[in-house]
Amino acid sequence: MTVTTTNTLTTTGWWRDSVIYQVYVRSFADGNGDGIGDLPGVRSRLRYLSELGVDAVWLTPFYASPQADHGYDVADYRAVDPLFGTLQDADALLRDAHAHGLRVIVDLVPNHTSEAHAWFVEALAGGPGSAARERYHFRPGRGADGELPPNDWESVFGGRAWTRVPDGEWYLHLFAPEQPDLNWEHPEVHAEFEDVLRFWLDLGVDGFRIDVAHGLVKAEGLPDIGGGAGIELLGSAELPFFDQDGVHEIYRGWRRILDAYPGARMAVAEAWTPSPERTARYVRPDELHQAFNFHYLGTDWAAPALREVIDASLAGAAGVGAPATWVLSNHDVHRHVTRYGDGATGLRRARAAALLTLALPGSVYVYQGEELGLPEVSDLPDEVLQDPRWERSGHTERGRDGCRVPLPWSGGRAPYGFGAPGSAPTWLPQPGDWAGLSVEAQWDDPASTLSLYRSALAIRRAHPDLGDGAELRWLPSPEGTLVFRRGGGPVCAVNLGAEPVRLPEYGPVLLASGELPGDGVLPGDTAAWYTVDGD
Repeated sequence: MTVTTTNTLTTTGWWRDSVIYQVYVRSFADGNGDGIGDLPGVRSRLRYLSELGVDAVWLTPFYASPQADHGYDVADYRAVDPLFGTLQDADALLRDAHAHGLRVIVDLVPNHTSEAHAWFVEALAGGPGSAARERYHFRPGRGADGELPPNDWESVFGGRAWTRVPDGEWYLHLFAPEQPDLNWEHPEVHAEFEDVLRFWLDLGVDGFRIDVAHGLVKAEGLPDIGGGAGIELLGSAELPFFDQDGVHEIYRGWRRILDAYPGARMAVAEAWTPSPERTARYVRPDELHQAFNFHYLGTDWAAPALREVIDASLAGAAGVGAPATWVLSNHDVHRHVTRYGDGATGLRRARAAALLTLALPGSVYVYQGEELGLPEVSDLPDEVLQDPRWERSGHTERGRDGCRVPLPWSGGRAPYGFGAPGSAPTWLPQPGDWAGLSVEAQWDDPASTLSLYRSALAIRRAHPDLGDGAELRWLPSPEGTLVFRRGGGPVCAVNLGAEPVRLPEYGPVLLASGELPGDGVLPGDTAAWYTVDGD
């Protein structure tokens, strides 16, 4: 069935300073009571996102999938998995989001398909030398009888990156065996994904988040890595299957498609690269519009390191005329409340990091639950873990489930309003002490993390010098602090040390991440926005 809708949000370049909220669909809101989030659940919470103050929503994959990697193993790119709803639900969500003034970005997974995809089923049936196998990376093995894999590459999820099929050939999968890598040297692969782009653009989506954007092209000949072939899940090492120059021609073609549609459509790359300069290559004027700033995400809570990555990120983006893009957490990394420290320390730093990030020039991505101050759930029972990394590592790496626990919306105990009363237990168990972190508990509390985000987003949207509005200018500040001004507008000051510091009296406080004692004193692990006197 073909469903068409309209896209009437037309602001040119809206992504340059947008705040985009990442919805991990299966953990956001449950609309049918099965304990798993879905598209009707997302639709039911659009008012919350609008009132929070974000500009757009990024939805993780909801396509037809066996769910070996929670939807990142796609069997049909043009169908909605019944677990998440129907194509009509996707259409209704888009219409409602646009009515709320929210744009919608969907995930695109072009590096690999599911093993259940019709192409891979055909490839297995076709046998060695068949045309169907040319869409993937099938190779004979090494050794006397082909018993060894074609090279020494290892999977991101652990173990070798090759699986042998009964006829003796091996196929490449940089992730799970259920996720065979596509061969982007094949013209049919290019044509298929161009058609997939048009399908969702015709439905009305505003953009795409491109999964493993740096991985589509492999080095010619698939050379060995040598000296230990293991790779990190989200690493930045130079590898023959990541960040190859050939990916850029793919994105030039996609940009032409996006530019042909009305409504200012866009694409953002998940590109893990060795440096901000390499990341900037993905957002040159004829390529993609944004690339996630993982260098910023991975930086420790320390003033010199953060200043260095901020400067490098801004310089890299400015060099190609693109906006910088900032992110603190996502569905693949431990939540930054926990990364920044234990308990109250981590939360204080996370609140300060929010004001720092939202004051920087460019666009910001917010991962669902960070506006609630949710920590990583590190004590999930072994028997509930579902991330493929858990099994592939031989139960030595617990994987990413701890940052994917369903959100608490209301009430005093699990499932905290995630689904209607009487719904099935959530697909991952929620902690018993999350009642105080729910949306309901925080909404009217002026000291809550949710109120901090709402206030910051409102100020950011209203102030012309924030967002993409004005350049960043560093101001002199004590050791362990970062202080900068946005054009002729607000000053942002962050104390990343443990001890309080005294700053100049910039002017009235617009917003602070914690209580300020006055007299220009900024406590440790605290950030504040000031209106400069005379403005």
